[in-house]
Amino acid sequence: MRQGAKVRRTRPAIIAMLCLMLGACSARPPAEILAPTPPMAQTVAQTGAKTVKVYAVTTRKRDALRPYAFGAGRASDVQFVDFDISIPATHVSGQIQWPDDTPDPATDFVTLRQANIDRRTFLAQVNDRDVGVFVHGYNYSFQEAVFRAAQMGADAHLGDRTILFSWPSEAQLAAYMADRDAVDYSRDALVKTLTMLVEDRPAGGRVKLLAHSMGARLTMEALRQLRLQGQSRILDRLDVILAAPDIDVDVFRQQAAVIGPMREPITVLVASDDRALALSSRLSAGRKRVGAIDLRDPRVQQAVKQSGMRVVDISSIPTDSAAHSRYVDLIALYPQLEESGRIENPVSGVRQVGAFVFDSVGQTFDAIGEVLSD
Repeated sequence: MRQGAKVRRTRPAIIAMLCLMLGACSARPPAEILAPTPPMAQTVAQTGAKTVKVYAVTTRKRDALRPYAFGAGRASDVQFVDFDISIPATHVSGQIQWPDDTPDPATDFVTLRQANIDRRTFLAQVNDRDVGVFVHGYNYSFQEAVFRAAQMGADAHLGDRTILFSWPSEAQLAAYMADRDAVDYSRDALVKTLTMLVEDRPAGGRVKLLAHSMGARLTMEALRQLRLQGQSRILDRLDVILAAPDIDVDVFRQQAAVIGPMREPITVLVASDDRALALSSRLSAGRKRVGAIDLRDPRVQQAVKQSGMRVVDISSIPTDSAAHSRYVDLIALYPQLEESGRIENPVSGVRQVGAFVFDSVGQTFDAIGEVLSD
């Protein structure tokens, strides 16, 4: 009985802590922001706004009352949908200008168009040589994921098309375990999505995959499954970046051992002061999360060397109080970093394997310890 009482006392405390650390107890954007606005092409043109197309591949169930939206229900098969999102000329890199009850393309992100499409149409429309895929993390609604994908597509100049893989997160702070189950539920779908995207690319084309937080767990499990299935030809055409991965360190070590060396080494973005991952560790009996490892530890440096990955400490980038979304600000810097020659492309990061620290002032990647050439 005492034990049950203790659980009842602790649960509200953990939720309150989540609210403080993630800043997510304020009103969240409703699904209605995905409803296409009345035609306003002329208004958009007059404001100088630009349009970003986002294609969503999702294992979420469609909202029965709002056909343009998807909730936390788990669909039996993947669904495809595309959106045209207007980005205001006043847009600040790394931020989303959320619309209110009356969306204004001069100041807000605005949904101009939405269409449900089939697999064939999807593949025909994402036929660029290279494509980018974003896999969101824990506590994300579908509308938040779509607008985040649009923001990154606009800031990182990844092209006119960005692909979102959206799994059925409950979008609730207290639903951490349910989200982890939803990630496992979506593994096969992500494997199929990556496979069809690679197979549909022209020779030399690549799929650039950015996964955040719990989405990194989903991504590593998909890569592991591809390796176990002998799908090296798929893995060889993937560029993968894991941002603040919410993965148990020991689990990650086993995943990496099965996946083995990638033709384009995986890039991992970490920050030891990530408070959201600190809480995730607490919820997981104190197990350390990969996204919060300390690269100053020589043992960690040695492990990085053996992994054949690029691991970059990005804790110097100013960010929110939870320090869990620095990847957004780093991606906003990518066009400048590409132009300077400091990185090769927005996903593969620095040109070498090893441990690095990103200096946000000098915008340089400084090596820690011994660095191995590709």
